[in-house]
Amino acid sequence: MNPPFTIHRMTKPSGSALPFHSHDEAQLTYAASGMIQLHTDKGVWLVPPQLAAWIPAGVPHRLDIMTDAELWMVNWQPTAIADWAPPDFPDRAFASRVTPLLRSLLAAAIEDDPATVKAELMVRLILLELSAVSNAPTYLPMPQSPVAKRVAEIVIGDHRNRMDLNQLASRAATSVRTVSRLFPAETGMTLKAWRQRARIVRTMEQLARGKSVADVASDAGFSSTAAFSFAFRQVTATTPGTFLCAPED
Repeated sequence: MNPPFTIHRMTKPSGSALPFHSHDEAQLTYAASGMIQLHTDKGVWLVPPQLAAWIPAGVPHRLDIMTDAELWMVNWQPTAIADWAPPDFPDRAFASRVTPLLRSLLAAAIEDDPATVKAELMVRLILLELSAVSNAPTYLPMPQSPVAKRVAEIVIGDHRNRMDLNQLASRAATSVRTVSRLFPAETGMTLKAWRQRARIVRTMEQLARGKSVADVASDAGFSSTAAFSFAFRQVTATTPGTFLCAPED
């Protein structure tokens, strides 16, 4: 009898993608090396080696490969989730911190025969070790209303942060009052905080692609690398250099 889970290991080159799709199983995706970006209709996660991405069964998603990456994936059938997941396990997509134990479990599961009792115990422990990171700094929640979406698109295009709030609202054919109301309601963040998050997430992508901190800071419109590092730390609670370091085994 086949186990109610599968384990996959693959390498993907920078610039490739797994286009929008969904599957009948829940999936955990971990970039053992490199960096990926996950898109759902709710938002965008940048997923460095410090994080792993969880996608529930049936949720459409896309993976962009930001740098050459080795991906480890575990898929659980619905029966396995029902039997093995904790009662309070989230029913939404999320990012989980990769603890040393979680990485060790994934590394061992990838090497083992999935038909063994040991492999089953490991994937059951993986479910118990997953811990959703609420408001993860690499996550950009996307607004859902047409007006807020227009504002978000303009903000993302204005990555040097040149437009003020009045200009943004005018370009989106709305009012400052409407924008200030919609963003907290739809993303859980003020527009100011969302805008800074979007700006920093874009710099993460560039850092992942190998650009220098100085070049990334200049491209994003920061006055200096020190100003960029300060803003980066405010959003991520870490420095650009630390962000790029893989977790220790």
